[in-house]
Amino acid sequence: MHDASDEPLPTLPPRRPESHKGDFGRAMIVGGSRGMAGAVAMAGMACLRSGAGLATLGVPRCIGPVVAGFCPAYMVRELVDDDPGVLYWANLFDLAPLEHDFDVWALGPGLGEPEQTAELSGRMNREWNAPLVIDADGLNGVASYEERYASEPLIPPGPRVYTPHPGEFGRLVGHDALAEKAVGADADRVEAAGEFASRDPGGNTVIVLKGHRTVISDGRQYAINTTGNPGMATGGSGDVLTGVITALIAQGLTTFDAARLGAHVHGLAGDLACDRLGAVSMTAVDLIDSLPQAFVQLSAAG
Repeated sequence: MHDASDEPLPTLPPRRPESHKGDFGRAMIVGGSRGMAGAVAMAGMACLRSGAGLATLGVPRCIGPVVAGFCPAYMVRELVDDDPGVLYWANLFDLAPLEHDFDVWALGPGLGEPEQTAELSGRMNREWNAPLVIDADGLNGVASYEERYASEPLIPPGPRVYTPHPGEFGRLVGHDALAEKAVGADADRVEAAGEFASRDPGGNTVIVLKGHRTVISDGRQYAINTTGNPGMATGGSGDVLTGVITALIAQGLTTFDAARLGAHVHGLAGDLACDRLGAVSMTAVDLIDSLPQAFVQLSAAG
């Protein structure tokens, strides 16, 4: 694989004076469940802070008002939920006609128990042509769906960005020898991410293998991210990354470029927050608050 780690970072196109919000993409983030409203809300706020023109959050109706109360800048679409307060798989019938109304979809932040959301996650992943960023419970749902229902190898029909930590990566690959490499040295992690991405014969899959020195790979090239710090090891940090990558795809970057730039910006925001607050007291909200400064710093460096 080609090592792109030291190549110049991807850049967003300049904003024309006559631009309007539609020029910067429409994103839909599906997630949330009873007790985990904050995850999808933080993904939505990070998406807007990273430049998406419009962000809509598809959430269980039981948490709709709570999610809407976090931020007035995104829109909330209430979806059908079941008794435990998680999204019901039949929402697919209502969401499918909207697939191409959005430039990119994200799935997973706070989605809830994978056994209950497996069909929603697995079918979106297998059936949708639209770009799709899948994180957290969405990844666990995909893994559960593939294990329980799939009879043929997974070939995503459209662009995918999977953002697993090593545990989620292990569930995706089936806890084989490849999963062990996800917790190894850089070379092992690069091999693990690249080999899993290469299982997609269509070349649509990008893996963001999270952790210290996050690895981004599409099976043909890879990059190792060097920004970030231990203060980012806090609940919600991954949800913020999902929002950042989703916004960059909405603005026209390829999935690999969006994942690479997104990991860098996410880590840079963490470094800026750490400088201000210290590693011990950082929260994921501090990452969102530091995104503007991170983008300004990138622009100045470019």
